[in-house]
Amino acid sequence: MNLEDLKVYQMAMTLGEKVWGIVTQWNYFAKDTIGKQLVRSADSVAANLSEGFGRFSYKENKQFCYYARGSLYETKTWLTKGKNRKLIRNNEFDSLNQDIETIGKMLNAYIRSIGKQPMTNDQ
Repeated sequence: MNLEDLKVYQMAMTLGEKVWGIVTQWNYFAKDTIGKQLVRSADSVAANLSEGFGRFSYKENKQFCYYARGSLYETKTWLTKGKNRKLIRNNEFDSLNQDIETIGKMLNAYIRSIGKQPMTNDQ
């Protein structure tokens, strides 16, 4: 299996692109404060999934999935702040929030599946 075959990774990549598309429309101050944090946390979800996948160790893969999950919930916080500060429209927030909920469920299922394959000495 390749990293790109993981649906949770694909969705995390899409989330990052959606967030980027929204933040690039903001003014400098909003981009420099909330925007940078929001983009970094959203991009970190897919980045941590890929780093864990590339470690070839069940334990390390799981650990990076936990980091990805933390970044996912950080993203939710920054989105909420953006909505509360009138930077993100309600329909954008609702759509992205639904994406986060779906990714969270998929990520939890992926975490549970890690290590179910036969172990080798280095895993």
